[in-house]
Amino acid sequence: MSSSHQFGRADLPPEQTDALKKAVRWEWFTIAYTTVTITVVAFVIGNSQAMRTAWIEDMLSLIPQFAFLIALIFVRRKPTVNKPYGMHRAMGVGHLVAGVALLAIGLNLAFEAVTGLVKAEHPTIGTVQLFGHTVWLGWLMVAIMTVIVIGPVFFYGPAKAKLAPLLHSKLLYADADMAKADWQTNAASIVGVLGVGAGIWWLDGAAALFISLGIIWDGFKNTKSAVVDLMDQRARTYDDKHPHPLASDVTTYLRSLPWVTDAAVRMRDQGQVFHIEAFVIPRKRKVSIHDINEASEGIANLDWKVQDIVIIPSETLPTEADVARGHTTHA
Repeated sequence: MSSSHQFGRADLPPEQTDALKKAVRWEWFTIAYTTVTITVVAFVIGNSQAMRTAWIEDMLSLIPQFAFLIALIFVRRKPTVNKPYGMHRAMGVGHLVAGVALLAIGLNLAFEAVTGLVKAEHPTIGTVQLFGHTVWLGWLMVAIMTVIVIGPVFFYGPAKAKLAPLLHSKLLYADADMAKADWQTNAASIVGVLGVGAGIWWLDGAAALFISLGIIWDGFKNTKSAVVDLMDQRARTYDDKHPHPLASDVTTYLRSLPWVTDAAVRMRDQGQVFHIEAFVIPRKRKVSIHDINEASEGIANLDWKVQDIVIIPSETLPTEADVARGHTTHA
């Protein structure tokens, strides 16, 4: 069993294996690209608060990539006696760490922006010598912020957004969502710089506040998503918009078995895979081990994300279990 394919107790299907390899490559590309942009922006940051905030936002954007790559080391490991469910929660922990870091630093940056506006601090942007000519530093800021947005908005942002559903990766999806929204940060920083050039001093602080509010929103969304998943909420889709339709697939499959009268599930998201507790009301009081094993294998064959299955014959269905009436094709 190849460690590059393994995801806990099972190998990934070919499509997910390929998607995971691409995701890893894009994460490393993003780290390299962002490192370059951070270095370049550092040379032209000047006294603009908007530029400084955008620069810090670039540094913060590295957190999801490192969180994904580090968590991947753990989720590939097989379950053990001490870790009977594997280490898939590492993805959720990485998601939480990224969210809390964004939220905390975003709040600090927002406070600094508001303080600067209240104190009516007037930023200044000087000039530099470039190829024998005196150039306003603001034009370099605008040019750089215009160019560096190409990568996240047009390349690795959309690429990760396509891979996230294939891998059911909320951390990768959050990374992609933040990348695709980078144009707002860059546009705000450009407005702030041009505002300073036009003598509208408060535009710089307002732009910094706008950028920091974006960071706070990203932090809040990711923290909330990670916390509710770690608290075992009902499993949802990779973008958290809907309950995951696999629950419906499982109950529909179980009800199709000749020995089952009704069924319901409790399905928890462990990071990128699911743990399923399936409750079934059998037609007869005695249920054979063969029927249980066959049902378990059938559920496992429905989706690669099914890692742990417990089938529980019962006289009644728990009220908190998902009866998932109506079949929806899973994704």
